[in-house]
Amino acid sequence: MRRQLGLGLLLAATALAGCAEAGPAPAPGETGAPVPSSSPSSSSAAGDTSLTVVVQDGATTTWRLTCSPPGGDHPDPAAACAALEQNADQALPPVGKDQTCTQVYGGDQTATITGTWRGAPVDSRFSLTDGCEIARWTSLAGLLPAGGST
Repeated sequence: MRRQLGLGLLLAATALAGCAEAGPAPAPGETGAPVPSSSPSSSSAAGDTSLTVVVQDGATTTWRLTCSPPGGDHPDPAAACAALEQNADQALPPVGKDQTCTQVYGGDQTATITGTWRGAPVDSRFSLTDGCEIARWTSLAGLLPAGGST
């Protein structure tokens, strides 16, 4: 009985984790540029980070962010750079077209992140339209504001 329960929990966790995965790299012409994989210890040696973050939640807010060292006019550049360091590889590419996502609505907020992350071009769009998009947004907590209906 314990083994079946453990297996059931493992399968459920695996299914939920699938919503947070970014899926395959986008095809040419899709928005969002894949971010080259690198370990958190490779920091700025892999290239410069200079991003523009635009958040729309009834009003439009624009921040500029640099990392190594953290700077720009983002309200908390250190937290923003830490969020990128931890989750950019999974969060910046768009959700794959074949990815199954829960159909939950998280609010009207949208965001774009453009520029370069570790020298790689970034052109990412974020929303809160389903579970996968919400997972991408929340994985960048510190860079993006808390999501939710406004």
